[in-house]
Amino acid sequence: MNIKKLAPFVFFLFSGLRYAEAHCPLCTMGAAAATAGAVWLGVNNIVIGLFIGAFAVSTGWWVSNLIKKKYIPYQKPVIILVSYITTIIPISKLIPSIYPFYISLMGDYGSILNRTYIINPFVIGTVFGGIIVSIAPTISKKITILRQGRTISYQGVIITFLTLLIIGGLIQLIQTIK
Repeated sequence: MNIKKLAPFVFFLFSGLRYAEAHCPLCTMGAAAATAGAVWLGVNNIVIGLFIGAFAVSTGWWVSNLIKKKYIPYQKPVIILVSYITTIIPISKLIPSIYPFYISLMGDYGSILNRTYIINPFVIGTVFGGIIVSIAPTISKKITILRQGRTISYQGVIITFLTLLIIGGLIQLIQTIK
């Protein structure tokens, strides 16, 4: 018997999943693979943050979907937030990227609208990655409605990855042009 055909069956047997969720192990592992690929290619830290943020939120969403019983109020958002924080804080220490961001709108230097702020592009990227993963199921549902109830195989995964790759590519292009 081919072990490759048996592996998915064993995984779903022990995980207790009855059907595929919007954020599944495939999305989670795909986001992790995209992150590894981005690091290997030497892309900008904000783009790496984009993929790691997507991975962290996707993992939290997946774990929250596995827990069927509600133990605390706002359980799903809490699990997603805990997953995000426990992923981003340790990794942000490994990718130190701090840049000055000068705002000069009005007032003396040192006022809120006239000072230099320190930003971490990696953390900003993680926020955008999390947002992309969170809105991808909504985009997928709208596409399904436009297609009169028909879906493409792995439609949610395709939409998530295409969005991440397009936005990551645009950010990398803009950073390279600077």
